[in-house]
Amino acid sequence: MCGGFACSRNALIALNSLYIIVALILIIVPPVAKSSAYVSSMYIVGGIIACGIFLFVVAIVGLVGALKHHQVCLFFYMVILFLVFLIQFGVSIACLALGNEQRVQLVEASWNHSSFETKSDIQRGLNCCGFTEDDHTHPPCTKVPCCKENNCTTCPKCKEAMDKMFDQGLHYSGGVGLFFSFTELVGIVITFRFRNQKDPRANPDAFL
Repeated sequence: MCGGFACSRNALIALNSLYIIVALILIIVPPVAKSSAYVSSMYIVGGIIACGIFLFVVAIVGLVGALKHHQVCLFFYMVILFLVFLIQFGVSIACLALGNEQRVQLVEASWNHSSFETKSDIQRGLNCCGFTEDDHTHPPCTKVPCCKENNCTTCPKCKEAMDKMFDQGLHYSGGVGLFFSFTELVGIVITFRFRNQKDPRANPDAFL
């Protein structure tokens, strides 16, 4: 763990620079996917962009606090990072601990509450047609690769494909979320130490 002022400052700058890069990826990639017709739902695109903007703002606050040793910025940065850590840690553990029955219920709820455009994205992305054999309200499957000459009877159902995707996605998301939650915890500890350290370049009798 960084013990000196310069080490703590550089560690915070590096950590928040990483958060800025991740935030820019979250902001830039969804519109590109939307324009390339990979994703047609504006709710998904808007949600990812909102997360990216929030992360970008938090990282900027932390970066300003680290560069200027600004006590107010560092305090709010530490509080926000702690709240994000609690939420992200809890969600990550829930993703990794989710059982088969809960995952199936989540898959069904996701399909039932998805918009027409989102269901169409799911069918194209997972190469499936309809949620189950009894599902007759799904979007047309003419653009799905498994449909040959408008014959979609051989296409697999989306329930099995979504369940497999959710299983992999929950494990990956839980693992990545757990990793980043610990980086946030490290950031909180470094910020707390950094706030209580004196800047050697400033007046040694002044602390702020």
